Amino acid sequence: MADDLKETSGFEPEERAITDKVKFEVYGEEMIEKIVKSSGNSGRIYLPPDWIGHTVKIVKVD
Repeated sequence: MADDLKETSGFEPEERAITDKVKFEVYGEEMIEKIVKSSGNSGRIYLPPDWIGHTVKIVKVD
């Protein structure tokens, strides 16, 4: 499928090593650092109830 995309759209994905990191600059009001816990087939992070209804951004740092 990736070859089909390249042929039809000219899209050629950039190759990166898995260890490459990128820098994000985010403006916000509050930050919490937590460890993701296992939850069934997924992961879970609990946030304060006063954050309900607000937009958050999650960045994996390691």
